[in-house]
Amino acid sequence: MIVMGGIIGAGIFTNPYVVAQQVKTSFLILGAWVVGGLIALAGAFIYAELSSQSSASGGQYVYLRDALHPGFGFLYGWSLLFVIQTGGMAAVALIFANHIFELAGRHASDWAAAIVASAALALLTIVNCLGVRAGSMTQNIFMVLKLVAIAALVLFGLILTPNRNTETLQFVNSDLGLWPTLIAFGAALIPAQFAYGGWQTACFVAGEVREPHKNLPRGLLLGVLGVIAVYLSVNFVCVHALGPDGLAHTKTPASAVMRLALGEKGARFLAAGIAISTIGFLSQSMLTAPRVYFAMAEDRLFFRQLASLNRARVPALAIALQGGLAIVIALVASRYEQILNYVVSVDVIFFGLTAVCVFVFRARGRGRNTAKTFRIPGHPITTAFFILACAIITLSVIYKEPRNSAISFGIMLAGVPAYFLWAKMKR
Repeated sequence: MIVMGGIIGAGIFTNPYVVAQQVKTSFLILGAWVVGGLIALAGAFIYAELSSQSSASGGQYVYLRDALHPGFGFLYGWSLLFVIQTGGMAAVALIFANHIFELAGRHASDWAAAIVASAALALLTIVNCLGVRAGSMTQNIFMVLKLVAIAALVLFGLILTPNRNTETLQFVNSDLGLWPTLIAFGAALIPAQFAYGGWQTACFVAGEVREPHKNLPRGLLLGVLGVIAVYLSVNFVCVHALGPDGLAHTKTPASAVMRLALGEKGARFLAAGIAISTIGFLSQSMLTAPRVYFAMAEDRLFFRQLASLNRARVPALAIALQGGLAIVIALVASRYEQILNYVVSVDVIFFGLTAVCVFVFRARGRGRNTAKTFRIPGHPITTAFFILACAIITLSVIYKEPRNSAISFGIMLAGVPAYFLWAKMKR
């Protein structure tokens, strides 16, 4: 549930139209989601091996610290706190607020949406401070409700809408040619891969999972495979009901499908599903990422108070710090898109660096001849494929959004002097 909840958010309800704008045929649209799923699966293999070698909470922070240098681990935790996690949470909370107003039939101003988003963030922060059991129960409930909404979309979309996908099988966009089609397909992978992101956060709670050497790899692989099946089902229904051209011109494809199937009531039902989906993502974020700040504090590379546990044995101060920063971003930022654009480029960089850790650990003989250690199928080819995909996505984001990428890199690099300061204080 943590793996699937970390992946399935609001993106699957909106990103299909972005993919369709890049590639104009149904085969290439579905193909982009298949390739995006394969990239996510390759990443899941990598994190399954890394998590099976370590039962410590902290996920990527621990792997980067132990394989490369404590400075890389610190930069990841720093970026997670100030860019990746809190920015993503603020953006998703704004989506939740806007859909709440849509359900009420009212138009929301930016300030009103920010207030509702902040209230949701505050409530989920309190819930997860009560303990991992309360947080995981909330996560499981919202994950089930989210899957119910997606199942309704797929079922009603297939049964109650006519098939508008009348084209024959096309491997190349006839309007562009082979090479431009390949370039367009690479651009289509960006929104698809963004929608697949989030599976890695399950490793953050490795120290709180029963038998993590067995259960974390199993959860990662089954969770990613389940999401691939869900995403392909949603996109197949969108192409079936809207056609490739109609999908490319519909910014809210999931709502459009439900409107065709059940009218305005169906569209409102899906708006409720999207709101549930965003809350589920926020709950998952609150549950997992603060373990990274906790691990940094235990290493005396961050505020020592963040390593303290409350009576429920959870890092409540770390959870509260993350929730507070997300609330500040939600109140200060102007638009969802502005937050999202500078979050993703840094996130993908650390994905690629974490995959490099596999080569380092294997060279050191870590996990060798250990029955409990998961081994990546097809390594080093599958691992190199994931690293190459991360590099391509990063370059694509920089090319498309140079200003926002510069902001995110600036915040990330600000962590360099911060690391040396804390390292000096530690000595």
